Amino acid sequence: MNHAPPPWHRALTWAHRPAAQHVRCPHRLARSHGHSTHTCSERAGRTATAETGEERYFKRPLDFPPPRELVITHRIARIAAALPTARARAGAGAAMATNASPPLQLATAFRPLASAAGGGGGGLLAGGGGVATGRGRGRAQRRVAARSVASDRDVQGPVSLEEGLPSVLNSIDSSAIASNIKHHAEFKPLFSPEHFSPLKAYHATAKSVLDALLINWNATYDYYDKMNVKQAYYLSMEFLQGRALTNAIGNLELTGEYAEALKQLGQNLEDVASQEPDAALGNGGLGRLASCFLDSLATLNYPAWGYGLRYKYGLFKQLITKDGQEEIAENWLEMGYPWEIVRNDVSYPVKFYGKVVEGTDGRKHWIGGENIKAVAHDVPIPGYKTRTTNNLRLWSTTVPAQDFDLEAFNAGDHTKAYEAHLNAEKICHVLYPGDESPEGKVLRLKQQYTLCSASLQDIIARFESRAGDSLNWEDFPSKVAVQMNDTHPTLCIPELMRILIDFKGLSWDEAWSITERTVAYTNHTVLPEALEKWSLDIMQKLLPRHVEIIETIDQELINNIVTKYGTADTALLKKKLKEMRILDNVDLPASIAQLFVKPKEKKESPIKSKKKLLVKSLDTIAEVEEETELEEEETEVLSETEEENVESKEVEAEEDSEDELDPFVKSDPKLPRVVRMANLCVVGGHSVNGVAEIHSEIVKQDVFNSFYEMWPTKFQNKTNGVTPRRWIRFCNPELSTIISKWTGSDDWVLNTDKLAELKKFADNEDLHSEWRAAKWANKMKVVSLIRDKTGYIVSPDAMFDVQVKRIHEYKRQLLNILGIVYRYKKMKEMSAEERIKSFVPRVCIFGGKAFATYIQAKRIVKFITDVAATVNHDSDIGDLLKVVFVPDYNVSVAEALIPASELSQHISTAGMEASGTSNMKFAMNGCILIGTLDGANVEIREEVGEENFFLFGAEAHEIVGLRKERAEGKFVPDPRFEEVKGFIRSGVFGTYNYDELMGSLEGNEGYGRADYFLVGKDFPSYIECQEKVDEAYRDQKLWTKMSILNTAGSSKFSSDRTIHEYAKDIWNIRPVILP
Repeated sequence: MNHAPPPWHRALTWAHRPAAQHVRCPHRLARSHGHSTHTCSERAGRTATAETGEERYFKRPLDFPPPRELVITHRIARIAAALPTARARAGAGAAMATNASPPLQLATAFRPLASAAGGGGGGLLAGGGGVATGRGRGRAQRRVAARSVASDRDVQGPVSLEEGLPSVLNSIDSSAIASNIKHHAEFKPLFSPEHFSPLKAYHATAKSVLDALLINWNATYDYYDKMNVKQAYYLSMEFLQGRALTNAIGNLELTGEYAEALKQLGQNLEDVASQEPDAALGNGGLGRLASCFLDSLATLNYPAWGYGLRYKYGLFKQLITKDGQEEIAENWLEMGYPWEIVRNDVSYPVKFYGKVVEGTDGRKHWIGGENIKAVAHDVPIPGYKTRTTNNLRLWSTTVPAQDFDLEAFNAGDHTKAYEAHLNAEKICHVLYPGDESPEGKVLRLKQQYTLCSASLQDIIARFESRAGDSLNWEDFPSKVAVQMNDTHPTLCIPELMRILIDFKGLSWDEAWSITERTVAYTNHTVLPEALEKWSLDIMQKLLPRHVEIIETIDQELINNIVTKYGTADTALLKKKLKEMRILDNVDLPASIAQLFVKPKEKKESPIKSKKKLLVKSLDTIAEVEEETELEEEETEVLSETEEENVESKEVEAEEDSEDELDPFVKSDPKLPRVVRMANLCVVGGHSVNGVAEIHSEIVKQDVFNSFYEMWPTKFQNKTNGVTPRRWIRFCNPELSTIISKWTGSDDWVLNTDKLAELKKFADNEDLHSEWRAAKWANKMKVVSLIRDKTGYIVSPDAMFDVQVKRIHEYKRQLLNILGIVYRYKKMKEMSAEERIKSFVPRVCIFGGKAFATYIQAKRIVKFITDVAATVNHDSDIGDLLKVVFVPDYNVSVAEALIPASELSQHISTAGMEASGTSNMKFAMNGCILIGTLDGANVEIREEVGEENFFLFGAEAHEIVGLRKERAEGKFVPDPRFEEVKGFIRSGVFGTYNYDELMGSLEGNEGYGRADYFLVGKDFPSYIECQEKVDEAYRDQKLWTKMSILNTAGSSKFSSDRTIHEYAKDIWNIRPVILP
């Protein structure tokens, strides 16, 4: 393994050194970047442990020259240099964070590129010409600035030098960009050279934009490296990026120039951008939140990396057929991914199985087993109006070439020959592989460990490289913050402990202190099934060393619990141990088990027992004496053997009277032994945060209440947010123009507090007219999208009523479609004139994926599509009601639907949605919400105004009581609810048997029954609220005002605000402004 410095750290410097220097020791380059200057021999071995197994990978990395293609041309350098300076936009970006730490600034000149030698064709490689700022002057300014900052590279306070900031060096013209696109199309062909198709144009354009990004990318990590700043590392199993082209040129403020350049080449930017497949690296809100966070981190100049896995086939591509949802592989990499840089020079070993032995040095060694290699793929993440370009590092998995069994291959056993490669590569084939089988569970656990192990090894290597000769592990938490996005990266905790103890030689206490101060955990769910529990037996086989570490952490936790709660109240102590232990259904340690000894009742001989019973039952002493005489006669006839048996039983009874252990202290062989990952996250991290105010309270008062009692300062709230760049600025340019016009500038893109200025124009008729025109334009786009994806023709005059999100029972798409069925039934009972008077025309749009193994969710998809097939072909109804299920919902579809939506449904069972982020996107785009008091709905309603939110349903604090009433048989369903179920069972929507789906709403108990998600309970409130929606929509002036106030009130829900809070309260990092 060779760990290179941060992305392309030395690419530019190497390219511009004299040829003679290229043969020198590559470590000499470190001097120009502030690295230590020890010799090759010093760098060759930095571990004290014996070189066994994977230990050789923890040596100090060597540096090698970059690939040839990374020597970027001087004209692309002009593009990067001409971007607005970070200093110009830093004030606006930080304005919303009044409590944010001051940014770090350094006044140095932008380091330009010299003209690359050679080149050909009409592309940008041809021609010369220097850049306005000379290399010599830049070096001098950097030296002066560096001396002015501090002699120590670890900057602890804000630094600000006003002189020397770069200015715009050259104007950018579309002809130069067109020439660069042409160059990539001609000299990096992926397609037939005869035809410049939109697909070929997309790849060439993406490579052109990547050239510009790499300049800033290099500068960003060169500077982070030199200043040795603290960085945040965001580990997530999902990153739902969406299309990168429009986002990148938008953040670079080059949209107009690229549009004109493509026009010169006979292409249209919108058509070219549509050729890009969505990167299949995520599925739902978890991944989209992670991507919004990366955008905000770069925009706000925070030093941060994202870490994830590079899934070859994503989750799946969804097809909608007559049978409902079908899944096929998402082949998003078929034509390559032009935004990634494959880092074959950055790879790390990852081990599975094997055994743990103790070496002569007393250290544990994990040996044998299966070894794979994680290879880095880097994706630049540009910020808006800033040169800061952060990194998303994705891991693919493979094995070294020597693991290919050539002997087996030549013998004809091709399966055996490829076995090691297939076992490694399948780890990154699919996001969330089915885990119904033991093999599926093993694969998922392998995925999670691969993410954690490769990422931590990379983070540690970077820390060691920057520390140089002054390496001190106590500094690790002051330079590194690791955020676990949900429980998937939980193995970061034992993995970091393993590396620090087994490879770096730290004691347990030292390693635990460092780990606890480094790692933090974001909880995203209160659903029990989503709080991961892994089989201890599977983990023991797959990760034996980690189980040893987890067992020790569990033991330490038990000791802490006993210390806090004492032993006087064993019932309370038992309750806390049951709730808080990391290992569930695992024997308590013997020393703790003795605390749960309970006295055993003494057993008496049969004769003594009989005497007592007789005394109690007989009325008089005489009767007792008479009975005693009879008993004595019976005793005399007993044989000696029988007497001995009786005496023996009496002795045994005395022995059995000794105290016995409470069964609680022993594992139950009938139940699985599991590792509770969420508990491990809470114990091993310094911070636990929920993602909405109501969710964070549930986390503290319910999900982790015992932990909250023990460590109250660990818990906090960080309400989610979404990036206003992608979710208004770029996906809704019509509305963006209006907002900028009426607020006086486009400052709102970086400071969403400015959106509140729209409130004073909420009744302005001119604004109303423009607002409605923008909505109409977006609706027309969706009309085309629906026609293309489903074949249905819908009217733009109808209200667009949208529910798009992962299909799950708690999100209650079933409640929505039942409401539509009720609406349809009532329409069918009316005359044409009555229908028009009673109902507002609606297009009800659904979208989202049901997991392949989630049968009930797939039944809901099937039901929706069956209702659509019936309703949409009913000539009596016409355009009064249409139902559409948009297949394969993703970010790009969302970017079309959300700007066109007028009503959006966020109707989860109260207390079950952690936050939600699509509700924020809809509100930002002037869509009015109907929903329960759940997740971020609570805060959105507070911000936009109660009168601008359609509220219904039970509240979170009522749910437990309502379920109890249902179990007791006290629930009486509304007649309208029973009416709808009967209508469905009549067969009006086809021959499919919906008994299982309807049955889940019936009964008072049983798995999959008793309406656990309270659809029936909330149904009457829901349809009555929908009647209010119709009434409000008829008054378009009122509706438009509500729409404006939703946008005006959504400023809180920018991910910029969220990231400022994470940076200040959890990560303790500050903005770093590039020179």
